[in-house]
Amino acid sequence: MPLDINPDLPLLDAYSKTVISTVETVAPAVAHLRLKAKGGSGGGAATGFLFTPDGYMSTNSHVVHGPGEKNPEIRAAFADGVERPAYLVGDDPDTDLAILQVHGGGSFPTLTFADSSKLTVGQLAIAVGNPLGFECTVTAGVVSALGRSLRGQAGRQIDDVLQTDAALNPGNSGGPLVNSQAQVIGVNTATIMGAQGLCFAVAANTALFVATEILRHGIVRRSHLGVGAQTVGIPRRIVRALERGPETAARVFTVETGSPADVAGLISGDLLLSIDDAPLTGVDHLHRLLTADRIGKAAAIKVLRLGKVVDLIAIPCERPRH
Repeated sequence: MPLDINPDLPLLDAYSKTVISTVETVAPAVAHLRLKAKGGSGGGAATGFLFTPDGYMSTNSHVVHGPGEKNPEIRAAFADGVERPAYLVGDDPDTDLAILQVHGGGSFPTLTFADSSKLTVGQLAIAVGNPLGFECTVTAGVVSALGRSLRGQAGRQIDDVLQTDAALNPGNSGGPLVNSQAQVIGVNTATIMGAQGLCFAVAANTALFVATEILRHGIVRRSHLGVGAQTVGIPRRIVRALERGPETAARVFTVETGSPADVAGLISGDLLLSIDDAPLTGVDHLHRLLTADRIGKAAAIKVLRLGKVVDLIAIPCERPRH
């Protein structure tokens, strides 16, 4: 009597072949990063991937600036067994991304970035990395959600984050999350400790923007007002009186001396309502609005001060390098 054949076998075989083919394309461009603090103490491990033939590599900022890892020595070990030195070009803690350059390899295999704005929930997502020191580990799943926000190591909110159920562990940080065409859809960055199937990657469009800015300017340029603020709620009667939609705003609690905010006349206690008529919903929203294209350009700022609406003009400067 003939054995029953699972009708889903052709689909499973196709899925397996897709994953295998993708990994074969991706693996040569992925490196196991070994970090050692200057002087030989400490150490760490992570993942990075090449995106230019001359050795530029993407990884996470927290990888190169972790505890005890200030200006670490970095070695990049590839699937072919070759290990090469890598050097930090620049990083952006606000998006938890960093760019390295690997030396000594001639023309490198590379990965390309997909347009992450075209991703759909449910599509295949494959992670290649080095979790817990196990080199070239592959996990597969799907894109679980789009447009998530995640608090980064620097304290700022990272927007446009992908959620995936492709398993990630310590050491996967900085590795690529790719689609079935072996294109990078995200840079793996975080997991939720104690949870299963909750893993996150910075979207490819953000990663490409950060890489471009770092390669052009050495940093990601952003504008700067010079205020310390916190998100606060607004009483509904005031929301109605202001004919305002959002019920939250940003309360100023410090103003840097000589900063654009100081020159504009902002003071502690001001409630930031809007910038150029864009209603502010809080501190994270303020950070999102302070983009590079505002540097040196006058911005109309509306604040609530002692019960009265005050209109000010500020000219944001370039955010200082630290």
